[in-house]
Amino acid sequence: MVVLAKGELEQIALPAAVQKAAVPLADVPEVDLAAAGGGDVRGREAVARAVVAACEGHGFFKVTGEGVPTELLARVEDAAAAFFALPQLEKEAATATAAAAAPGSPFGYGSKRIGSNGDLGWVEYLLFGVTAAGTAALSVPGEEASSLPPISDSLRDLLDEYIVAVRAMACEVLGLMAEGLGLEERDVFARLVLDKESDSMLRVNHYPPRPELKQSAAGPHGRLTGFGEHTDPQIISVLRSNDTSGLEISLRDGSWAAVPPDRNSFFVNVGDALQVLTNGRFRSVRHRVMVSSLRPRVSVIFFGGPPPQERLAPLPSLVEEDGGRRRYREFTWREYKASAYRTKLAENRLCHFETAAHD
Repeated sequence: MVVLAKGELEQIALPAAVQKAAVPLADVPEVDLAAAGGGDVRGREAVARAVVAACEGHGFFKVTGEGVPTELLARVEDAAAAFFALPQLEKEAATATAAAAAPGSPFGYGSKRIGSNGDLGWVEYLLFGVTAAGTAALSVPGEEASSLPPISDSLRDLLDEYIVAVRAMACEVLGLMAEGLGLEERDVFARLVLDKESDSMLRVNHYPPRPELKQSAAGPHGRLTGFGEHTDPQIISVLRSNDTSGLEISLRDGSWAAVPPDRNSFFVNVGDALQVLTNGRFRSVRHRVMVSSLRPRVSVIFFGGPPPQERLAPLPSLVEEDGGRRRYREFTWREYKASAYRTKLAENRLCHFETAAHD
């Protein structure tokens, strides 16, 4: 279990204005992917429209009927819980090889500190690079398998199986987005995630319980920041968690709403790169995780990203639909990622890439 020093706890305390108000439940759109299959053209069109509407609204929605085996999901959750139950030294040793082989690499085990810019949270995690074959690599992408740290083979094999299934589902959703937007190139988004050099990641988060927190939750000492507010830089994020609450999304008016937990469904986030590609039509959702439970929260997130050298810019047809107004300049994913990772979590990363017409 993560143990934070008192000084660190003080640094991540919530602002009083946020703590005093109870957070209402979010009205999360639900999309049944099963209705898009089976050759029913009208059914697929309806699902595609629903996906687009959700991306234009919250930029966040629930996915059911995705076909990922429930038995696989249960095994992933159990394996993640077992890893985080290990003694602290064993967890740190599990990825020490990767840290030594690639100093500065973000991959491996971490706790408390999120990124390198001072953000703290009541969280521990495993961060993996995802290879073209869909495998979970804790070393820098492109290194030989022999350099991988000693994460158990069973956990690695399980996550490999999970990645293959979830990436396929993510690409199906991206295809529905393109169809719903009426784009001629139906794989315009999915091909970026499927590219052999795709910069994708898998993150497994564990938010330990805090028994000493008052369970009124709405009171000034009843909540703690697990993962601070942010948007995801990539194209798409696909999340699954256990049945513990904590995830919250920011609505259009800037208020926060709590996402009801659902261990039987996946949740999809629009990322910054997708907001750019759609010329701002889709919203990169701002979200956070708050800890106010006696139960641990475990979440597994697949981040589908483009290749580092990929040039990102609003799609011409969507610029035309917006009256010719191009809201973002062209840039590479490598350029954007370097800029984003120099900022703190809560900062607006896209503002540096907006055109003058968007100001």
